[in-house]
Amino acid sequence: MRRRIPRLSGHRPSRLSLRTRLLCLSIALVAVGLLGTGMFVTTALHAHLQDRVDDRLVLTSQIAARLSPPSGTDTPPGVQALSVLGATTVTYLDADGATRRSFETSTALPGGGPVLPALDRAEVLAQGGRPFTVPAHDGDHSWRVIAVTQPAQVFPPGRSEARGSVLVATSLDEVDRTIAETRNLSLTVGAALLAVLAVAGRFAVRSGLRPLTRIEETATAITAGDYSHRVPELAAPHTEVGRLTDCLNQMLGRIDTAFQARAEAEARTRRFFADASHELRTPLVGIKGYTDLYRMGALPTREDVDQTMTRIAAESERLTRLVEEMLLLARLDEDTHPGTDADRGPAFALDLAPMDLRTLAADALHDVRALDTTRPVTLTGPGGGKPSTAPAVADEARLRQVVTNLIGNAVTHTPAGTPIRIGVGTAGTHAVLEVADEGPGLTPAERDRVFDRFYRADDSRTRTTGGTGLGLAIAQALVTAHGGRITLDTTPGEGSTFRIQLPLPDPPHGGGGDGMT
Repeated sequence: MRRRIPRLSGHRPSRLSLRTRLLCLSIALVAVGLLGTGMFVTTALHAHLQDRVDDRLVLTSQIAARLSPPSGTDTPPGVQALSVLGATTVTYLDADGATRRSFETSTALPGGGPVLPALDRAEVLAQGGRPFTVPAHDGDHSWRVIAVTQPAQVFPPGRSEARGSVLVATSLDEVDRTIAETRNLSLTVGAALLAVLAVAGRFAVRSGLRPLTRIEETATAITAGDYSHRVPELAAPHTEVGRLTDCLNQMLGRIDTAFQARAEAEARTRRFFADASHELRTPLVGIKGYTDLYRMGALPTREDVDQTMTRIAAESERLTRLVEEMLLLARLDEDTHPGTDADRGPAFALDLAPMDLRTLAADALHDVRALDTTRPVTLTGPGGGKPSTAPAVADEARLRQVVTNLIGNAVTHTPAGTPIRIGVGTAGTHAVLEVADEGPGLTPAERDRVFDRFYRADDSRTRTTGGTGLGLAIAQALVTAHGGRITLDTTPGEGSTFRIQLPLPDPPHGGGGDGMT
C-alpha cells in the first residue's frame, strides 16, 4: 500500500526555489539586524550629544545669570565669550516674563533663531533648571533652551531691584548634522554589506544545499530507471545530512532489491508459463488426436480402440504428473518468494523430524537393483570409503522423492551396466548423500542449466524417457526448503555426481551425544 506525504491544507506551494528562499531569508534577517543596530547606535549617539549640549547649557546659564545686562546695545564681553559654543542666544527677562535684553553670538542663526516661550519667574522656577527643546522660527532646526533665575542686585547703592530670569538657547544644528551623517554612513555601509553578503550567501547556500542537489540527481537517475544509483556520502554520519544520506541509501537499496526481485519473478513467471504451455500442449495434442481418430471412425477394430485408449491413458498420466509437479514448484516458489501477507503461514509445510540419511541411501541401493539387476551399485561414504551416520532434521518423504529422482536419472541417462555409487556420511557441518555414476557426464553448458525447469540435456528422450524436465528443479527446491543445497560435479566422459548437503542438527543439551545409530 502506497503512502504519500500529506499536503498541508491551505498551504500554497512556493514558486521560489529553496535556495532563493534561504538566501532571501538570510539577507532579510541581516538587514533587520543592521537596521536595528543602526537605530540603536543613532539613538544612543543622539542622547550622548544632547547630554553634552545640556552640560554646556547649564554652565553657560550659570555664567549668564551672574552678568548684568548693559544699558546699551553692545553685547556683554561675557556673552561674547559664549560664541565658542556655537550659535547661542541669551535673553534676560524681568519677573513678569517680559524681555529686557537679548544677545546673540551669531548674526545668522540657524532656522531664524529659537521660538522662546514667555516665562515669568514662577514658571522659570517650575522648570527647575532642566533643559528643554524648542523649534526654530523656520526650517527643521531645533534649539535646546535652559531657564534660570538671576541673583538680586543693587541699583544704585542703597536701593535694590527685583530679580529677573535669563534664557540661554543653543542650536542643535551640529547635533542633527552629526546624527544625519552617522545615519547616512550606516545606511551606505549596511547596503554595501548586504550586497557583499548576498553574493557570498549565494555561494554558501549553494554549497550547503549541495547534498540536496546530489539527492535530486540521484532521484532523477532512479526515475530514469537506474535503480542502482546511490547518494554519495557528502557529510559525516552523525550530521543531519549524513543521517539523511544513510536513510535514503538504505531505502534505495531496498527499492533496488524489490525491483530486482520483481523483475526476476516476472521473468521466471514468463519463462514458466512459456515452458508450461509447451509441455502441456504435447499430451493435450496427443489426446485430442486420438479422440479425433475415434470420432472419425479411423479405429475399426476393438484392438485399435483398446490400443488408442491405452495411449490416451498414458498421455493423461503424463499430463496429471506434469500438473502436479508444476503445482508443487509453484507452492515451493511461494515460500521462497513470500508476499506481503505474513500471517497466512507457509504455502508448503515440511513434516520435519530427526532422521538418518543412511536409511535413504540403503533404500536407494535397493531401488537401483530393482530397476536394473545387471547394474553394479555400491554404498560408500562421501567421495568413497566407509559409509557413516548422517543425522538430519528433515521431511523423510520429500527427501525420498529427491533421492528417487536422482536414482531414476542415473539409471535412465547412463548406458546399461554403468556402475552407480551411493555415498552417505558427514562432511564438516553437513550431512551428505551422493548419487554418482560413471556415465557420459555433462558439458559445462549443460551443467549450468541442469536445474532449470523443463530443461533436458538429452533431446532424443524428451517425450519418452526424458520425463517432464521438472525433476531436478523440484529436487533443488525441496533441498533448499530444508536449508540445504544440491550440487553437481560432472566432467564429459567421466560421469556425474549429485551431492545433497543438509545442516547437521544441533547437539542435545547436556552433551550426551547425538543419540542416533
